[in-house]
Amino acid sequence: MKRNVFCALLAGSLLSAAATVSAHHSISAEFDQNSPIEFTGTVKEIEWVNPHGFMQVEVTNDDGTVSIYRVQIGAPISLYRQGWRPESVPPGTVVSFTGIRAKSPNSRNVNGRATGPDGRELWRGEGPAGAL
Repeated sequence: MKRNVFCALLAGSLLSAAATVSAHHSISAEFDQNSPIEFTGTVKEIEWVNPHGFMQVEVTNDDGTVSIYRVQIGAPISLYRQGWRPESVPPGTVVSFTGIRAKSPNSRNVNGRATGPDGRELWRGEGPAGAL
């Protein structure tokens, strides 16, 4: 009897863990691989939130209007383990970005590669460029 209860609990735990892993979306679920974007702007804020953080970048458009793009970065715990801190890229830092737009036409979320003013890669879509 004890063995059956243990096996049932173990199976339930494994199924629960598998459902959690499969629930995470892929990049192509949110972002359009056929919608490239490039810009240079100033870091306004780092959003240190789960499940993904964001780097808000303020961009002055050709017509003089300002857009705020949200560059998707990793989860705070994974960023922290790789040496990032909320102040690793301070407000006012000029960054260049190359990547893709979100599928939603109203979204300013983007995913791709961000580099600092010295050309050093700060972030790439699959993860930070090492400890900062």
